[in-house]
Amino acid sequence: MASRFLRSGFSRTVFSIWSWFVLGVLVLLWLPMVAVVRLVTAPFDPGRYHAGLLFRKLAVVHQKLTPLWRFRVVGEVPPDPRRPYVVVANHESFVDILLISHLPMEMKWLSKVEIFKIPVVGWLMSLAGDIKLTRGDRKSIVLALRECRDRLDKKVSVMVFPEGTRSASGELGPFKDGAFAIAIEAGVPILPLVVHGARTALVKHDWRLGVSEAEVHILEPISTEGLTRADVADLRDRTRALIAAELDRMRATIPG
Repeated sequence: MASRFLRSGFSRTVFSIWSWFVLGVLVLLWLPMVAVVRLVTAPFDPGRYHAGLLFRKLAVVHQKLTPLWRFRVVGEVPPDPRRPYVVVANHESFVDILLISHLPMEMKWLSKVEIFKIPVVGWLMSLAGDIKLTRGDRKSIVLALRECRDRLDKKVSVMVFPEGTRSASGELGPFKDGAFAIAIEAGVPILPLVVHGARTALVKHDWRLGVSEAEVHILEPISTEGLTRADVADLRDRTRALIAAELDRMRATIPG
């Protein structure tokens, strides 16, 4: 009964207006807080871990105030938050970012430069130390890879969507090599994540939010110890196969 009420056109419109309003207010509130944390922790936190961790909490608060969404984290979170990983996940929706931000660990996001140009949101991302990427620009790609290595060397994980963009069909696309090359070069494990359900949270070409019960599953880390550049393709394919298998299992057992 409650689900039917939430899915009605009028309810979706009302709750969507509320949720967008809340998001706007939170973004404005979070900017000075993140700026202060960045300023205070700058002398001892070159990786901007604490500023970034606070920034991600915005997504957690927003979801709690969004009646249409229910998010859940499943699996074992790495015990040491300062053990760096290259974190990879399938990409269903823009809301994947908000869902993955529920993990109680900080990671720097590799994101297209257009997002950094959004007022306030882009400023928050810069304060948090997220990494810009201009698609198709080789110099930007090289610089982004260098920035990823910098964050890992400072004991902060890096988050990459290896498909490169959201899947238009919802099916898992091919993975690019970049994340796996970075992990091998830096000598850090891959941490695979699998998201399911976020696709309905924000339907393409509709400003209204959708009803979503989304989950992110944390899989076992994959060691890169002893691997070389020659092993990038194998690591990429093994990781994709694990994510694909878990995604199929989630689709078979989780509604939506």
